[in-house]
Amino acid sequence: MEHDHMTHHEHAHAHDHSEHAGHGHGGMGHMHHMEEMRRRFIVSLIVTVPILLFSPMLQSWAGFRIDFPYRDVATALLSTFIYLYGGKPFLTMTLDELKARRPGMMTLISMAITVAYGYSVSTLFFPGGKAFFWELATLIDVMLIGHYIEAKSILGASNALEDLVRLMPKTATRLNRDGTSESVDVSALQPGDLILVRPGENIAADGTVEAGESTVNEALLTGESKPVFKTAGATLFMGALNLDGALRVRIDKAGSESYLSQVIALVKEAQQSRSHTQDLANRAAGWLFYAALAAGSATFAVWAALVSPADAVLRSVTVLIIACPHALGLAVPLVVAISTSLAAKSGILIRNRQAFEALRGIDTICFDKTGTVTEGRLAVTRTAATEDDNTMLAYAAALERDSEHSIARAVTAYADAQGLRPMQAEAFKAIPGIGASAQVDGHAVMIGGPQLLEREGFEIPPPLRQFEQTASTTVWVVVDRRTVGVILLDDKIRDTSADAVAALKLLGIRSWMLTGDNEAVAAAVTGKTGIDRYRSGLLPDEKLAFVNALREQGRRVAMVGDGVNDAPSLTGADIGIAVGAGTDIAIDSADIILTQSDLCSVVDAVRLSRRTYGKMKENLWWASGYNLVAIPLAAGVLAPWDIVIGPAFGAVLMSISTVIVALNAQRLKRRDLMV
Repeated sequence: MEHDHMTHHEHAHAHDHSEHAGHGHGGMGHMHHMEEMRRRFIVSLIVTVPILLFSPMLQSWAGFRIDFPYRDVATALLSTFIYLYGGKPFLTMTLDELKARRPGMMTLISMAITVAYGYSVSTLFFPGGKAFFWELATLIDVMLIGHYIEAKSILGASNALEDLVRLMPKTATRLNRDGTSESVDVSALQPGDLILVRPGENIAADGTVEAGESTVNEALLTGESKPVFKTAGATLFMGALNLDGALRVRIDKAGSESYLSQVIALVKEAQQSRSHTQDLANRAAGWLFYAALAAGSATFAVWAALVSPADAVLRSVTVLIIACPHALGLAVPLVVAISTSLAAKSGILIRNRQAFEALRGIDTICFDKTGTVTEGRLAVTRTAATEDDNTMLAYAAALERDSEHSIARAVTAYADAQGLRPMQAEAFKAIPGIGASAQVDGHAVMIGGPQLLEREGFEIPPPLRQFEQTASTTVWVVVDRRTVGVILLDDKIRDTSADAVAALKLLGIRSWMLTGDNEAVAAAVTGKTGIDRYRSGLLPDEKLAFVNALREQGRRVAMVGDGVNDAPSLTGADIGIAVGAGTDIAIDSADIILTQSDLCSVVDAVRLSRRTYGKMKENLWWASGYNLVAIPLAAGVLAPWDIVIGPAFGAVLMSISTVIVALNAQRLKRRDLMV
């Protein structure tokens, strides 16, 4: 099943070796890269000061004069230091790009500073040329500070996982069998261990509460914003924050088996999985390198012929610098990193990046009914009696109180909610597959479905005959061989289902409900939720056939189900979404897993997919459009009007474009998912 799905989605979890990979773009690599750039910038800036002071051009501008023997040689030596020390990161990463046969940003920078340095040094041996050591020094300074600012901007996106990782506690208080306690490293915990979680501590492993009660904040894990009350028997997840009470917790899953560890692994995998949009950006960055090389060569030829070799070098160096495709290389990965972690915090776990990107374009969504549109459990929706409803319900609850059947639990829960006094049943007797009988308060009481009435030949009094034919599950109540009432139960529709369907309609998405239930039930549920159309009485393979039929009609289909009996249709749809998975995130048949049993999460996922794609497009347009304007300007097309830009200013422009792309990606965080 999973194999078929992978061929359909081309599910590739390969690392994306784009141009920017050489930077160490991610986590600690970015931190180290940022600190190295800062250190090299400070040293290079200090060395640049004497180079500026020794420059005849700047001396004439400032109106002072510093001259001494071998001044030019001293300037060249200082510039050589800046070229080798300040330029080293760019030269080293150029070798990586060339080894990978993917010349890009670093190759362009290295070519620019090498041409500028080589030409300037040559003027020492061949007089007549114009050296520009100060331009070279300031260019390298600007490149270093630009990369430092860019690395700092990107760090927030690259370390998007840190919010989740920070939830992982380092130590835990383990309770020993002899009554003592000890602080241990979380890695030492084993399933079966008992730990104490004090107020204000993060829970150290997945487990079950054995004693104590408290409210727990699970917002960053499941997207549930309200603190959840936990008492004995409740499930806890690693990383959740214990708020106000002490809990004794028996560990079920520790370490890498925990839900939080699986979420972190899944987010990492999603961030590294291939993106169609990233492939486009990578190709564009590759083309840009060759376009810049051609533009730089043409610029050199024209300026050398019309003005001078020195001016030609300056103009072509500026072209090479300004055309660096860094903004283009970062446009998509930053958005991917931020959207994936943003989704995880909202209970949307992305297993297949390409499917998530494709979610923006769906026009049809198919819902399973039980456990998806509905809660998957019966609840009393109505009662009717010939005389008193409460008396009839009290008799029924007395018989159902000791049963574990889902219908019995629903009836007793409803009776308790009505505040009815519990009555005692005696001489209880189950009638398998039909119902039960007992003595209650001196009366012979029987309850059961329609089969009970048929078997015993009980009549339905006229006031209750309207309930003979209904889509609801019916429990008939008979007292002293007289039918006195009926209890109607339905699979409760989730409170948010109708809102989610309405929101999807506003997004232009048509909805279907596919269910194994009968026609009457399907019609009732679609009527209450606003779902456009339904198919009833379907087996799992028939759901798959229907999904395939929709796709053959040219529809782009997402299937939403519980990931178990819906596995075939989740796999067969363009995008499979498992809803209400809770902590069961290892659902192979789904591309996107929603931890909450709330269809509004489906709407959030579609909106986030559309916003993510919008941000990618904005970044790609900015990165590409900037080059369309900046390269001709750098080449000197406006020189006849005295508008020319130097290499250092070109480097400033290039750095600004990269920082704008980084900051624009960060804006994804600043708007609520539901906007």
